[in-house]
Amino acid sequence: MKEDRIVERFLEYVQIDSETKNEGEFAKRLKLDLEALGFEVYEDDAGKKVGSNTGNLIATLKGDKDAETIMFSCHMDTVSPGNGIKPVIKDNVIYSDGTTILGGDDKAGIAALLEAVVKIKEENISHGDIQFIFTIAEEGGLFGSKNLDYSKLKGNKCFVLDSGGDIGTIVTKGPAQDKISVVIKGKPAHAGVCPEEGISAIEIAAKAISNMKLLRIDENTTANIGKITGGVATNVVCPEVTIEAEARSTVIESLDSQTEHMVKTFERVAESFGGSVEVNVERMYGEFVIEENEEIVDKAKKAIKALGIEPIVTSTGGGSDTNIFNGNGIAAVNLSSGERAPHTLEEHVYIDDLKLLRDLVLELIKE
Repeated sequence: MKEDRIVERFLEYVQIDSETKNEGEFAKRLKLDLEALGFEVYEDDAGKKVGSNTGNLIATLKGDKDAETIMFSCHMDTVSPGNGIKPVIKDNVIYSDGTTILGGDDKAGIAALLEAVVKIKEENISHGDIQFIFTIAEEGGLFGSKNLDYSKLKGNKCFVLDSGGDIGTIVTKGPAQDKISVVIKGKPAHAGVCPEEGISAIEIAAKAISNMKLLRIDENTTANIGKITGGVATNVVCPEVTIEAEARSTVIESLDSQTEHMVKTFERVAESFGGSVEVNVERMYGEFVIEENEEIVDKAKKAIKALGIEPIVTSTGGGSDTNIFNGNGIAAVNLSSGERAPHTLEEHVYIDDLKLLRDLVLELIKE
C-alpha cells in the first residue's frame, strides 16, 4: 500500500484543475498537505503581479541537524486542455482519457516531493532544512519564478524537477531566449485595378523570411518564425503584417548575432520594397550553464547512482524556472520528473518512474 500511495497522491493532484493563472485550488490543497507534514507555508504576491488567483508557495520544513538547506522546485500550473482531467492506468502507465493532457508536467514532481517527506517522517531520517518552491504561471513565460520573493529562500542551490526523459537525467545547460515581435507596413491598393501602386507587406515578409537563417543554426542556437497574421481581402494589396518569432542560444554572443541577423533582414527587405518595419526584441530569460564538476551536479550524480542508475548529463533547448533561478544567483539544475509526451493528449507517466523520482528526492535529502 505504501508503494501505491504516491500513485494515489498523483491521481488526486492531476484531477485538481490548475491551468496557468488558475492554480488557486491546487495551491490550497498543497498548502494543507504541506502543513500536515510540518511545513511552514508562505504565499508571495506574484499572483497579483501576473494575474493568477494565487501566488507562489514557499514551504519550509525545519531540520533536526546542522546542514545546508536543500531546495526543490516544481510549477503548479498546467497547459491547456488541462481541466477535468480523468487519469487512466494501463499496463502500469498513467494516461489521461485522451481528451486532455495528463498534468504530469509538473505534478509528477510535486507528488514525488511530498511522498519523499512522508518517507522521511515514517523512517525518522535526520535532515537539514528543506524548502519546496511551487511556482505559478511557468508555462508560456516563467512568470511565477520571475516574480518570486527570493528573500524567503534559505539556500543557494535548487533541484528543479521539470524535465522529460528517463529518471537520472540532469540538465545542466539551457538557452536564453529572445522574443522578436515584428510589424511590417506596406501600402494598400486595389489588387485588380492598380496593384503597382501598392506595397505588399506579405511580399516583404515572404522575401525577408526566405533570406533568413532559421531553425537549427548551430549546436547551441535555434530560431523560428512562429506566427504570421495580416491581410484585408484578396482584392487589397496587404498593408500590414505582424510576425511573432524567437531565437535561442546557450551562447549569448550567438543569440545576439542571430537576433540581429533577423532584425536587419526585416529592415533591409522592407526598405528595398519601399515599406517600413517596427521590431521589438525582448530577452525573455537568460541562459544557464552549470559545469559538470560543480557541487550541485556532483550531489545529483551521487544520489542517482545510489539508486543503481547511471546519470545522464545533458542540455536542453527549452526554457524553465531553472533559467530564472540561475539568473537570480541560485545554482539550479533540472532533473527529469519522468514526463513523457508533455503538452499533448498522449502525455503519460510510468508508475515506476514516480516511485524512482520519490526515492531520488529522498537520496538527495540524505546527501
